[in-house]
Amino acid sequence: MSNAAPVPAAPPVQPVIVGGDIGAYSLARAFHEAYGVRSIVISRLRGWHVDRSAIIENVSCPDPFDPAQLAPVLAQVAAAHSGAPVMLLGSADATVKAIIAVRDTMGALPEGWTAPYVGMDAFRAGTEKQNFTALCERLGVDHPATRVVDLAQEVDPDLEVPFTYPVIAKPAEVSEWKKADFAGKSKVHTVASRAELLDLLRRIREAGYRESIIVQDRVPGDDQAMRILTCYCDADSRVRFASYGRTLLEEHSPGAIGNPAAIITAVDPDVVDQAQRLVRELGWTGYANFDLKYDHRDGRTKFFELNPRLGRSNYYVTAGGHNPVTWYVREHLGEGLGAAGEILQEQQEALYTVVPVALVRRYTTLPDAKEQLRRVVAARRVRNPLLYPGVEKDPRRWATIAAAMLNYVRKFHRYYRPEDFR
Repeated sequence: MSNAAPVPAAPPVQPVIVGGDIGAYSLARAFHEAYGVRSIVISRLRGWHVDRSAIIENVSCPDPFDPAQLAPVLAQVAAAHSGAPVMLLGSADATVKAIIAVRDTMGALPEGWTAPYVGMDAFRAGTEKQNFTALCERLGVDHPATRVVDLAQEVDPDLEVPFTYPVIAKPAEVSEWKKADFAGKSKVHTVASRAELLDLLRRIREAGYRESIIVQDRVPGDDQAMRILTCYCDADSRVRFASYGRTLLEEHSPGAIGNPAAIITAVDPDVVDQAQRLVRELGWTGYANFDLKYDHRDGRTKFFELNPRLGRSNYYVTAGGHNPVTWYVREHLGEGLGAAGEILQEQQEALYTVVPVALVRRYTTLPDAKEQLRRVVAARRVRNPLLYPGVEKDPRRWATIAAAMLNYVRKFHRYYRPEDFR
């Protein structure tokens, strides 16, 4: 029995998306492709990803990460728009957290709106990195060796980690991390020695960050070892659909490091089985997006973290032949998902990219990855969510995208250092 979500002929939904990044645009495009509807995008600024778009109505919010400021904007949108039922989504962890707070803590979600997310307890259990690490250990899910350092306390000068340097250091609480500012700050830090780790931890704490820092064994390999998995979980926390992908290239500028820039779709049932254990234990519903990395030392793919939403690069799922938003609509606003059968995870091999293909070719070096890239390019299965010909017609938007593609090339030439990943 197929779990594929059929697309209704008539638009059954009004999407409202909180966030103005490429993830928000990709969600809006998915809704437009499936149902022909324009999305309302709520953001602090009218960023270039969503600006001058034919498929987006942009609404300003001073701070969409703050539930107290987001709630009245949602009320204004509800008063101005009526008709189709509303699906409210966030394009980042912090906006999802704000939506959950508006819905559950404040009880301020407009009547008739659907926000298809777990409660705050499950959100924290799954997304706070120290909790996710403990969950992987308890369930026997493959993950990197980890030490959690609580910066609510002074940094221990005798701190040791049970693995060799260099190591990875990253924040457990991203929303608090955004508030901290210090020289050399990055989304993820690669640390070469114990002395460097102690210095970094002290500087982070002096910047006002008082949450945990995750210190992990650095799994060797460059971007081509990274993997991504997106799962849709039903009301009983069963995975009904899974989209797996191999990253060929990530972004490398300090504020965006680690974000996938190019992904080839694939299938890995073993990784999906491990994800099922995690979401069942959490009681997860809706989308769970996992960051992973293949470890050639033991041939296992390691789970790094869970994102409580369709990820920033969610259009790779659409590129593989399965529009992800139809699962939301079918379960919450349509005929339901029906009886559970085999997990739908087959998809066409395709390349998702937000950078020029020539750039992907340049930095794809492993023989098997180069062969995958050659196949999808030859088959013309290349998809960039920002390129929507026939729909996006404003020449100013196309000029902005062209400038952004050129800027990507410049940034990669400046920041990409493959020796950092070996």
